[in-house]
Amino acid sequence: MTEQIPHPLSPEDCLVAVMIAVSASDEDIRTAELVKIESAVNNLPIFAQYDVDRMNIAAQTVFDLFSVEDGLDALFGLIRNNLPEQLYETAYALACDVAAADGTIHQDELRLLEEIRYELSIDRLHAAAIERGARARHMTL
Repeated sequence: MTEQIPHPLSPEDCLVAVMIAVSASDEDIRTAELVKIESAVNNLPIFAQYDVDRMNIAAQTVFDLFSVEDGLDALFGLIRNNLPEQLYETAYALACDVAAADGTIHQDELRLLEEIRYELSIDRLHAAAIERGARARHMTL
């Protein structure tokens, strides 16, 4: 049995949790992914009012849930309960950016992205556009 979280995750916490989950999905959190998460939190308007000290709460929530059976289902439950639906595509876009940050999208990351699309009911056409944008932003010569 997992401990109850003392207060619900904020919408921003949910976005951070999705990014951390993608980074941790292949059990190898890379520096490029952490830099991408930090950059998103420091620069995107959605995080303008966010207390960055709460990032540790979101990260610990992900790590705790990943360590228990059905933890991924619980994580998606928390996200659906605390993230407004109009931010579902934002969550997916941030997840794609983190997955693409190191130049390679690993199989575990692909599976989690697919699960995010399903759990957040991201339209396939919209998902393809988001994925294409992430790929374009992370191209190298």
